[in-house]
Amino acid sequence: MSVVVTGAAGFIGFHVSQALLERGDSVIGIDSLSDYYSVALKEARLERLKQARGFAFHRVDIAERGALERIFKQHPQIDRIVHLAAQAGVRHSIENPRAYGAANLIGHLEVLEASRNLKGLKHLVFASSSSVYGGNTKLPFAVEDRVDTPQSLYAATKKADELMSCSYAHLYGIPTTGLRFFTVYGPWGRPDMAAWLFTAAILGGTPIKLFNRGLMRRDFTYIDDIVNGVLLCLDKPPHGALPYKIYNLGNHRSEELMRLVALLESAIGRKAKLELLPMQPGDVEATYADISETTRDLGFSPTTSIDVGVPRFVDWYLEFHKGR
Repeated sequence: MSVVVTGAAGFIGFHVSQALLERGDSVIGIDSLSDYYSVALKEARLERLKQARGFAFHRVDIAERGALERIFKQHPQIDRIVHLAAQAGVRHSIENPRAYGAANLIGHLEVLEASRNLKGLKHLVFASSSSVYGGNTKLPFAVEDRVDTPQSLYAATKKADELMSCSYAHLYGIPTTGLRFFTVYGPWGRPDMAAWLFTAAILGGTPIKLFNRGLMRRDFTYIDDIVNGVLLCLDKPPHGALPYKIYNLGNHRSEELMRLVALLESAIGRKAKLELLPMQPGDVEATYADISETTRDLGFSPTTSIDVGVPRFVDWYLEFHKGR
C-alpha cells in the first residue's frame, strides 16, 4: 500500500513520512520546496527520507492545475493521502494573502479533485489548524464549537478547507478527516515558530519578542504525539452516510508562554532578553485542545510534556547547527 504525503519536506510531513516508512508503507512525497523558510532545511529533511526504501519524491506545486492527477496516474497503488502541504503562519498571511489563496485554497481544491478520481482511495487526511477557533473564549476548544470568527486569513483558509472537504465527502463518498493541529514543536521544526525563534534569540543574545507582553498561553504539542495521532487517524477512516470527521490533535494542556521561555533558558544555560510588545493582529491569547473525542474514537493519548519536549528540541537544534 502507498501513501501520498503532500508537504513531505515540511516539519510535520517529514516526520509523518518517516513514521510511515518505518512501519513498512511506501510513501509518495510531494513538495514544492517553497522559500517561505529555509529551503536548505527542507532539503536536509528530504535527504533523510530519500535514504529510506519505499520513498519516491515529486517536486511540484500542488496548486498547479492537473499536476497531482498526473502524479497519481504514475502510482496506481495509492490508497491513502495525508495532505499537509500549505502556506503556514498567522502573521505572514496579513502580509502575503495571495500566497494563502494559492496554496491553501486552490491547492486544497486540486487535492480534492485529484482524490475523487483516484480508484481505491480509502482515506484522505488533511491538516487543519487550531487557528480556526479564532476569537472563541470558551476553553478548551472542542470540535463542536462554532468556528466562524477567524482572526486571520490563515484561519479562514483552513476553515474553508474543512468546508470544501466536507462537500467532497458528501458528493463523492471520499472518506475524509481533518486534523486541527495545536502549536506543534520538536526536532526539525519550523524556523518561524516560537521554540526555534526563542532558541536562536537566546543563543544570539538578542531579545525575544513577546507579544501581548508575554501574557499568552498555548497548547504546545510535541511532534511525536502529533505523528502518532496522524497515523491513528489514517488507519481509521470515517464511515456512514457522510464519511467525514474533524478531530483536535493537541496536548490538552494550555501552558503559559513564559514557561516555554524558562524551559529554554534552563536547557540552553543562558538567560533570555525580553522585549514586551502589544498583541499582534491575527493572534489569539490562548489555545487549549479538548481531545476527548480524539481519544474516544482514535485512542489518541499524548505523552510528552514541554518539560521533556523542549530540552529535546534544544538538543536537536544545537546538534543541527553545529559547524553550520
